[in-house]
Amino acid sequence: MITDLPLVALVTVAAWALPVLSRPTLPFGVRVPGDRVTAPEITAQRRRHARGVLVLGAIAALAVVLGAPSGALLILGAADMALYYTAHRAVAAAKRRGDWYAGTKQATSTDTAFRTDPVRVPWPLLLPSLLLVAVTATIGVWRYSDLPANLATLRGLGVDAATRVPTTPASAFATVAAQVAVTLVAPVVIAALLRSRPDLDAEYPEASAYRYRVYLRGMSRLLLLVAACLNLTLLLLALRQWQVLAPSAGVTVATWLPPIAAGIAMLVFGVRVGEAGHRLPVAGPEAGSGYVQRDDDRYWRLAGMVYANRDDPAIMVHQRVGGRWTLNLGNPVVWMGIAVVAFVAGLAMTPWPH
Repeated sequence: MITDLPLVALVTVAAWALPVLSRPTLPFGVRVPGDRVTAPEITAQRRRHARGVLVLGAIAALAVVLGAPSGALLILGAADMALYYTAHRAVAAAKRRGDWYAGTKQATSTDTAFRTDPVRVPWPLLLPSLLLVAVTATIGVWRYSDLPANLATLRGLGVDAATRVPTTPASAFATVAAQVAVTLVAPVVIAALLRSRPDLDAEYPEASAYRYRVYLRGMSRLLLLVAACLNLTLLLLALRQWQVLAPSAGVTVATWLPPIAAGIAMLVFGVRVGEAGHRLPVAGPEAGSGYVQRDDDRYWRLAGMVYANRDDPAIMVHQRVGGRWTLNLGNPVVWMGIAVVAFVAGLAMTPWPH
């Protein structure tokens, strides 16, 4: 219950925040013109979704207190997504009925400065993750000769003392390997995001380009902070597995604190800047272009979470929901990459004769 209740709260807050943090012109993943963002149909769906999420969260919390199984969190997440999808369909239906784009001039915009003067990966902020890897590896080398013949296994963000595995370099240093993976993957992902297609608004092209640049800088710093938090949790897990730290409620809380802090930081960042930075202020009045962003709903599936456009050369695009990026499944390069990853994963899971 100590760990499940905070998770219920985190899932509930995240589900409640999805439509709140989204750009006004993308309510529940549906593209609408700027003059329709306060339409009664949208306002009603926002209220209905917020009430439903809070009710589901309260039911899930009560179920946890009464001893619900671990699958309750998955059920809560699925129910929250079903609520969101229902609201998405309702807003899309209202848009079709009212023909909200009738009489508008649709366009897209771009800014070549994102190529000539791109946002850079903030490499100095990778130092905390590197230091945590070095500290964990050093302690592991120091403790390895004194480890018992069998080690407790890692399960999620905990250590299962009842299930043990033989002590080998691979099992003993699994947490270090995970830290190295996090430290290597984080800057690669950030570099890919910085090179992805900018998500600009044709109605306010200059202001949205400025906001998106600031948003990318903040997001890249935040992702490196998340990497450091994950590495800190992995260090604490390693200390528990290596019997440097004894099991206790305090150690459990300390193990969970870094990822919770990272989640809170992501939420605060989202509240402050909004998706793609739409809440950031700009100097002076925003001059409109006379156009509205092109209605591209036909390329998005699953309430704005999946993008597939064969005519778009972009490999990664900013997702409509949740402040993340997603792959363009209409690009053949993406499917080639997926095939390579699937092939390598298949090789890794194939048992080979000795």
